[in-house]
Amino acid sequence: MAYINEDAVCGRLWPSLIRTFPEFQLVLCDARARVVAGGYTIPFVWDGRTASLPMGVDGVLARGLRDHRRRRRSNTLSALLAVVDPRLQGQGLNREVIRAMASIASRHGMRALVAPVRPTLKHRYPLTPMERYARWRRPDGAPFDPWLRVHHRLGARVVSVAARSMVVDGRVKDWEAWTGLRFPASGDYVVPGALTTVRIDRRRDRGRYVAPNVWMLHPVSAAKD
Repeated sequence: MAYINEDAVCGRLWPSLIRTFPEFQLVLCDARARVVAGGYTIPFVWDGRTASLPMGVDGVLARGLRDHRRRRRSNTLSALLAVVDPRLQGQGLNREVIRAMASIASRHGMRALVAPVRPTLKHRYPLTPMERYARWRRPDGAPFDPWLRVHHRLGARVVSVAARSMVVDGRVKDWEAWTGLRFPASGDYVVPGALTTVRIDRRRDRGRYVAPNVWMLHPVSAAKD
């Protein structure tokens, strides 16, 4: 999934995230001080209305940095990325990263923690609209998707679909290199790992992938003195 790293907004703004908000980034270490997981977040201003949430990862990155430049006092923390050492997958560290994000939100007096979640198994159902996929449930009532389920079990709820969370544009030959596929004609293509289809325009020599995510809202407890 080389194309995941080709989002232009993330490529341009991510370094500023680290420089501007170091106190909102986290790492988890084991008893021997080895890094086992980490997470990236960004504070921003949100009025609490679903309709005013950013469009996703790209949107909240841009808004958070813009709010900072304008010296607006942020009241909401957005998760951006949770990373776990691949050798330690399945040990619950992803849950600990989310809990740590909620703790950071609490310490900084944020009213909410939100997350534009990329569902783990959505790539297996690229033709299913995200709105429908996010509503799929298991017999016990929990979300069908494992990553949505982790957030759900930590008390989060789905508030909306982030329809344009990340956007990757590239030439047709770039997409062929990124995916190992050939695109002989214009149209929508299913590519490995993508949550929805990639639109290829041979005449313009462009391919475009607009990745949807799911906005989830986590409870944040007030920090204790």
